[in-house]
Amino acid sequence: MNAKPQNTDKMRIAKYIARAGVASRREAERLIEAGRVSVNAIVLTTPAFLVDGSENIRVDGEMVGAPPAPRLWRYHKPLGLITSHKDEQDRPTVFERLPDTMPRVISVGRLDLNSEGLLLLTNDGTLARTLELPKTGWTRRYRVRAWGRVTQNQLDRLKKGVMLDGRRSGPIEAKIESVKGDNAWIEVRLKEGRNREVRRALESLNLKVNRLIRISYGPFILGNLARGAVDEVRPKQLREQLGGMLPKTK
Repeated sequence: MNAKPQNTDKMRIAKYIARAGVASRREAERLIEAGRVSVNAIVLTTPAFLVDGSENIRVDGEMVGAPPAPRLWRYHKPLGLITSHKDEQDRPTVFERLPDTMPRVISVGRLDLNSEGLLLLTNDGTLARTLELPKTGWTRRYRVRAWGRVTQNQLDRLKKGVMLDGRRSGPIEAKIESVKGDNAWIEVRLKEGRNREVRRALESLNLKVNRLIRISYGPFILGNLARGAVDEVRPKQLREQLGGMLPKTK
Protein backbone atom coordinates (compact mmCIF):
# COMPACT_ATOMS: atom_id res chain seq x y z
CA MET A 1 0.00 0.00 0.00
CA ASN A 2 1.69 3.20 -1.16
CA ALA A 3 0.35 6.73 -1.12
CA LYS A 4 1.52 10.29 -0.74
CA PRO A 5 -1.16 12.24 1.08
CA GLN A 6 -0.44 15.94 1.34
CA ASN A 7 -2.31 16.68 4.59
CA THR A 8 0.22 18.37 6.87
CA ASP A 9 -1.58 17.02 9.95
CA LYS A 10 -0.59 13.51 8.97
CA MET A 11 2.47 11.61 10.13
CA ARG A 12 4.33 8.51 8.99
CA ILE A 13 2.74 5.29 10.17
CA ALA A 14 5.93 4.15 11.95
CA LYS A 15 6.01 7.41 13.90
CA TYR A 16 2.30 7.10 14.72
CA ILE A 17 2.80 3.57 16.09
CA ALA A 18 5.74 4.79 18.18
CA ARG A 19 3.70 7.75 19.47
CA ALA A 20 0.93 5.33 20.45
CA GLY A 21 3.44 3.42 22.61
CA VAL A 22 3.09 0.15 20.70
CA ALA A 23 6.75 -0.08 19.68
CA SER A 24 9.76 2.09 18.98
CA ARG A 25 9.98 3.63 15.53
CA ARG A 26 12.57 1.10 14.39
CA GLU A 27 10.53 -1.77 15.78
CA ALA A 28 7.47 -0.37 14.01
CA GLU A 29 9.37 -0.30 10.72
CA ARG A 30 10.29 -3.95 11.21
CA LEU A 31 6.64 -4.80 11.93
CA ILE A 32 5.62 -3.11 8.69
CA GLU A 33 8.31 -4.93 6.71
CA ALA A 34 6.98 -8.20 8.15
CA GLY A 35 3.47 -7.40 6.93
CA ARG A 36 2.04 -7.12 10.44
CA VAL A 37 0.57 -3.62 10.12
CA SER A 38 -2.62 -2.71 8.28
CA VAL A 39 -4.51 0.52 7.62
CA ASN A 40 -8.20 0.26 6.75
CA ALA A 41 -7.76 -3.50 6.27
CA ILE A 42 -4.94 -3.11 3.74
CA VAL A 43 -1.52 -4.47 4.74
CA LEU A 44 1.21 -1.85 4.46
CA THR A 45 4.42 -2.32 2.53
CA THR A 46 6.14 0.95 3.47
CA PRO A 47 6.78 2.79 6.75
CA ALA A 48 6.44 6.08 4.86
CA PHE A 49 2.65 5.81 4.53
CA LEU A 50 0.91 8.79 6.18
CA VAL A 51 -1.99 8.64 8.64
CA ASP A 52 -3.88 11.14 10.77
CA GLY A 53 -5.39 8.76 13.31
CA SER A 54 -8.87 8.59 11.81
CA GLU A 55 -7.99 5.33 10.06
CA ASN A 56 -8.47 1.77 11.28
CA ILE A 57 -4.85 1.05 12.21
CA ARG A 58 -3.94 -2.41 13.42
CA VAL A 59 -0.79 -4.26 14.48
CA ASP A 60 -1.13 -8.04 14.47
CA GLY A 61 -4.87 -7.52 14.20
CA GLU A 62 -5.06 -5.38 17.33
CA MET A 63 -6.42 -1.84 17.01
CA VAL A 64 -3.90 0.94 17.65
CA GLY A 65 -5.49 3.75 19.62
CA ALA A 66 -4.75 7.45 19.35
CA PRO A 67 -1.41 8.47 20.85
CA PRO A 68 -1.85 9.41 24.52
CA ALA A 69 -0.40 12.55 26.03
CA PRO A 70 3.39 12.24 26.45
CA ARG A 71 4.52 11.09 29.88
CA LEU A 72 7.96 10.69 31.43
CA TRP A 73 9.32 8.67 34.35
CA ARG A 74 12.60 8.59 36.26
CA TYR A 75 13.83 5.06 36.97
CA HIS A 76 16.77 4.05 39.16
CA LYS A 77 18.23 1.21 37.12
CA PRO A 78 20.03 -1.43 39.19
CA LEU A 79 23.02 -3.43 37.99
CA GLY A 80 22.36 -6.60 36.01
CA LEU A 81 19.40 -5.46 33.89
CA ILE A 82 19.35 -5.07 30.11
CA THR A 83 17.75 -1.93 28.68
CA SER A 84 15.77 -3.84 26.09
CA HIS A 85 12.30 -5.30 25.72
CA LYS A 86 13.75 -8.66 24.67
CA ASP A 87 17.14 -10.25 25.15
CA GLU A 88 18.44 -13.14 23.04
CA GLN A 89 20.41 -14.44 26.02
CA ASP A 90 17.29 -14.36 28.20
CA ARG A 91 18.84 -11.97 30.69
CA PRO A 92 16.49 -9.92 32.92
CA THR A 93 15.38 -6.62 31.42
CA VAL A 94 14.47 -3.23 32.82
CA PHE A 95 10.94 -3.53 31.46
CA GLU A 96 10.26 -6.84 33.21
CA ARG A 97 10.93 -5.15 36.56
CA LEU A 98 8.57 -2.20 36.13
CA PRO A 99 5.24 -2.06 38.01
CA ASP A 100 2.32 -3.74 36.25
CA THR A 101 0.37 -0.49 36.54
CA MET A 102 2.68 1.29 34.09
CA PRO A 103 1.78 1.55 30.39
CA ARG A 104 4.17 0.30 27.74
CA VAL A 105 7.22 2.54 27.82
CA ILE A 106 10.52 2.84 26.03
CA SER A 107 13.80 4.19 27.32
CA VAL A 108 15.47 7.47 26.48
CA GLY A 109 18.86 6.09 25.51
CA ARG A 110 20.29 3.11 27.34
CA LEU A 111 22.38 2.02 30.28
CA ASP A 112 24.32 -1.18 29.76
CA LEU A 113 24.18 -4.31 31.92
CA ASN A 114 26.91 -3.15 34.29
CA SER A 115 25.78 0.47 34.57
CA GLU A 116 23.27 1.88 37.04
CA GLY A 117 21.49 5.06 37.92
CA LEU A 118 19.03 7.36 36.16
CA LEU A 119 17.15 6.01 33.17
CA LEU A 120 14.34 8.09 31.67
CA LEU A 121 11.29 6.20 30.42
CA THR A 122 8.47 7.52 28.25
CA ASN A 123 5.31 6.31 26.57
CA ASP A 124 6.10 8.42 23.50
CA GLY A 125 8.59 7.27 20.88
CA THR A 126 8.93 10.70 19.30
CA LEU A 127 9.77 12.28 22.65
CA ALA A 128 12.36 9.57 23.37
CA ARG A 129 14.05 10.20 20.02
CA THR A 130 14.09 13.97 20.58
CA LEU A 131 15.66 13.71 24.03
CA GLU A 132 18.36 11.35 22.75
CA LEU A 133 19.63 13.69 20.04
CA PRO A 134 22.91 15.56 20.77
CA LYS A 135 21.39 18.71 19.23
CA THR A 136 18.95 18.82 22.16
CA GLY A 137 22.00 19.97 24.10
CA TRP A 138 21.28 18.08 27.30
CA THR A 139 24.20 17.09 29.50
CA ARG A 140 24.43 13.55 30.84
CA ARG A 141 26.29 13.43 34.17
CA TYR A 142 27.92 10.34 35.68
CA ARG A 143 29.86 9.34 38.78
CA VAL A 144 32.48 6.81 37.79
CA ARG A 145 34.83 4.69 39.87
CA ALA A 146 37.85 3.66 37.86
CA TRP A 147 40.96 1.62 38.62
CA GLY A 148 44.27 3.07 37.56
CA ARG A 149 46.40 6.16 37.95
CA VAL A 150 45.34 9.40 36.28
CA THR A 151 45.94 13.11 36.68
CA GLN A 152 43.51 15.98 36.13
CA ASN A 153 45.68 17.15 33.23
CA GLN A 154 45.21 13.79 31.54
CA LEU A 155 41.45 13.92 32.07
CA ASP A 156 41.35 17.43 30.61
CA ARG A 157 42.50 15.96 27.27
CA LEU A 158 39.05 14.43 26.92
CA LYS A 159 37.64 17.91 26.34
CA LYS A 160 38.88 17.53 22.76
CA GLY A 161 36.91 14.29 22.39
CA VAL A 162 38.26 10.82 21.67
CA MET A 163 38.21 8.62 18.59
CA LEU A 164 35.44 6.01 18.81
CA ASP A 165 34.67 3.74 15.87
CA GLY A 166 36.60 5.99 13.55
CA ARG A 167 34.81 9.19 14.59
CA ARG A 168 35.75 11.76 17.19
CA SER A 169 33.30 12.13 20.04
CA GLY A 170 32.05 15.42 21.35
CA PRO A 171 33.78 17.12 24.29
CA ILE A 172 33.91 15.10 27.50
CA GLU A 173 34.43 16.87 30.82
CA ALA A 174 35.95 14.76 33.58
CA LYS A 175 36.96 15.85 37.06
CA ILE A 176 38.61 13.87 39.84
CA GLU A 177 36.40 13.81 42.96
CA SER A 178 38.52 11.61 45.22
CA VAL A 179 41.30 9.03 45.13
CA LYS A 180 41.76 5.99 47.37
CA GLY A 181 44.62 3.69 46.53
CA ASP A 182 44.41 2.75 42.87
CA ASN A 183 40.76 3.73 42.55
CA ALA A 184 39.47 7.19 41.70
CA TRP A 185 35.95 8.60 41.71
CA ILE A 186 35.51 10.81 38.66
CA GLU A 187 32.59 13.01 37.63
CA VAL A 188 31.99 12.84 33.87
CA ARG A 189 29.79 15.12 31.76
CA LEU A 190 28.97 14.76 28.09
CA LYS A 191 26.21 15.59 25.61
CA GLU A 192 26.28 12.46 23.50
CA GLY A 193 25.21 8.96 24.38
CA ARG A 194 27.22 6.72 22.08
CA ASN A 195 27.73 3.05 22.90
CA ARG A 196 29.79 2.69 26.10
CA GLU A 197 31.23 6.16 25.50
CA VAL A 198 32.22 6.90 29.09
CA ARG A 199 33.93 3.56 29.60
CA ARG A 200 35.78 3.73 26.30
CA ALA A 201 36.87 7.32 26.84
CA LEU A 202 38.41 6.46 30.21
CA GLU A 203 39.94 3.29 28.79
CA SER A 204 41.83 5.53 26.36
CA LEU A 205 43.63 6.84 29.47
CA ASN A 206 44.34 3.27 30.70
CA LEU A 207 41.59 3.41 33.31
CA LYS A 208 39.30 0.46 33.99
CA VAL A 209 35.79 1.44 35.02
CA ASN A 210 34.43 -0.74 37.82
CA ARG A 211 31.33 1.28 38.66
CA LEU A 212 29.29 3.72 36.56
CA ILE A 213 26.28 5.63 37.88
CA ARG A 214 24.29 8.11 35.81
CA ILE A 215 23.17 10.84 38.18
CA SER A 216 21.42 13.21 35.79
CA TYR A 217 20.08 13.52 32.26
CA GLY A 218 19.43 17.11 31.26
CA PRO A 219 17.29 18.77 33.96
CA PHE A 220 16.24 15.45 35.50
CA ILE A 221 18.31 14.08 38.38
CA LEU A 222 18.53 10.74 40.16
CA GLY A 223 18.46 12.40 43.58
CA ASN A 224 17.41 10.05 46.38
CA LEU A 225 15.26 7.81 44.17
CA ALA A 226 15.69 4.29 45.59
CA ARG A 227 17.36 1.60 43.52
CA GLY A 228 14.72 -0.10 41.37
CA ALA A 229 12.14 2.62 42.05
CA VAL A 230 10.24 4.54 39.38
CA ASP A 231 8.74 8.01 39.72
CA GLU A 232 6.62 9.88 37.16
CA VAL A 233 7.57 13.45 36.31
CA ARG A 234 4.58 15.67 37.05
CA PRO A 235 2.85 17.10 33.95
CA LYS A 236 3.54 20.69 35.06
CA GLN A 237 7.26 19.98 35.48
CA LEU A 238 7.29 18.16 32.16
CA ARG A 239 5.85 21.19 30.37
CA GLU A 240 8.24 23.55 32.15
CA GLN A 241 11.34 21.49 31.38
CA LEU A 242 10.53 20.35 27.86
CA GLY A 243 8.46 23.17 26.44
CA GLY A 244 8.49 22.99 22.64
CA MET A 245 10.14 19.56 22.66
CA LEU A 246 6.87 17.93 23.70
CA PRO A 247 5.08 16.30 20.75
CA LYS A 248 1.80 17.97 19.90
CA THR A 249 -1.38 16.08 20.74
CA LYS A 250 -4.79 16.54 19.21
